[in-house]
Amino acid sequence: MQIAFVAADQDLSANAVLGLLTCEGSALLASDGPYARAAAGSRFTGGKGQTLDILGSDTATRIVLVGVGKAAEFDAMAAENGAAAAFAHVKACGLLSLRLVLPVDDPAFAAQAALGVRLAAYRFDRYRTKEKPEVKPSIASVEVVTAHPEAASHAFGPLAALADAVSFARDLVSEPPNVLYPEEFARRVKALEGLGLQVEILGEAEMAKLGMGSLLGVGQGSTRESQLAILKWNGAADPAAQPIAFVGKGVCFDTGGISLKPADGMEDMKWDMGGAAAVAGLMHVLAGRKARVNAVGILGLVENMPDGGAQRPGDVVTSMSGQTIEIINTDAEGRLVLADAIWYCQDRFKPKFMVDLATLTGAIIISLGNDYAGLFSNNDELAEDLLAASKAESEPLWRMPLPPHYDKGIDSMIADMKNTGGRPGGSITAALFIQRFVNGVPWAHLDIASTAWAKPSSKPTSPDGATGYGVRLLNRMVADRYEG
Repeated sequence: MQIAFVAADQDLSANAVLGLLTCEGSALLASDGPYARAAAGSRFTGGKGQTLDILGSDTATRIVLVGVGKAAEFDAMAAENGAAAAFAHVKACGLLSLRLVLPVDDPAFAAQAALGVRLAAYRFDRYRTKEKPEVKPSIASVEVVTAHPEAASHAFGPLAALADAVSFARDLVSEPPNVLYPEEFARRVKALEGLGLQVEILGEAEMAKLGMGSLLGVGQGSTRESQLAILKWNGAADPAAQPIAFVGKGVCFDTGGISLKPADGMEDMKWDMGGAAAVAGLMHVLAGRKARVNAVGILGLVENMPDGGAQRPGDVVTSMSGQTIEIINTDAEGRLVLADAIWYCQDRFKPKFMVDLATLTGAIIISLGNDYAGLFSNNDELAEDLLAASKAESEPLWRMPLPPHYDKGIDSMIADMKNTGGRPGGSITAALFIQRFVNGVPWAHLDIASTAWAKPSSKPTSPDGATGYGVRLLNRMVADRYEG
């Protein structure tokens, strides 16, 4: 997708759609002009999500009005969503370009509108071989009108890096599991060294030497070797400054293991690595925009399969921390991956804080539906930073409790703990399990099972499928709170 920022008097291409982002009560609708007359013959008022097509005029082959709500509430996010909605409405219309006019001429809003288009234009179509031309998007370039093109282009720089990173995360989640298995995932993040990241990959032999019996137990039923990917970005003025850290669950396919999942919907378990994809996307954008911070990303990459060598319910494994875990349900595997990845992270890097992301529990979907991810934390300041960033980036979080007396639910009769506390409070006991490996470091756990994949999507910037949830909110938190 080509993005340009242009002055209002620049000639409009003959193959262009003119998209007018329109507020409620706009002069466009109040005057006695063609837009007002067209609106009078419809129910278009400029309300959010409304569209009105006007075919043919002296200035454009096609014009579309896109409602963005009240003028007093128009901000950068409204510009982003309005631009995304405009693109989605005309993307397959047969014309080649879209010019967007915003109700407020602000270069920051223009840049945000361009981000909206980039995110809305995402498609994962590499395996489609027979798609008819008339259903493919035709819009290949977008112009955003502003009196300050250079300022808008400058503001768009870090947002373009963000769009690249979100697309990278979405691609990882969208890939079929026969293509994206742990070693292939590791190869793809290794390629991010081209952005300036340092990437280490540990295989099973290295993890066995470190005592990572919890993570390795999950993958022992697969013919695919488990991996641990360590991504480092040193952008702070002091390269030795204490880093911040992010840990991602990367179960590239989850059958449930011996505790086999039902067949219906199992194909969706290719996205059980959405947490690792989000962390990889975050490290991508930090490097892409040259963030002034030292950061570490740890990805635990496994495949949970049910062959004759697979982990069994009733097995006991020893984690890197030395704590022992009784396996009650092999489908409660993500927390086992995180246990060793988190311990490794805090033991090696001594970070200021750790945030883990995981498509961890179906219980979080029952609790919060499909729009909110669950936030669990042992640190109020870190939790508030995450909540503020989630609100700013429209990636909703809801803080959940960590009641100490619930922790008793994961005590085991024969080991230090068991890997599930049963159905009641399932998301909470899963978070409490992870907390046993945090070792006192400020920590937050984001259960993104409800948000990593949307089918259907309710957001104009996120087409159906992989969302890349987490990349934006973590990038915003880092930018607002941790860059010096």
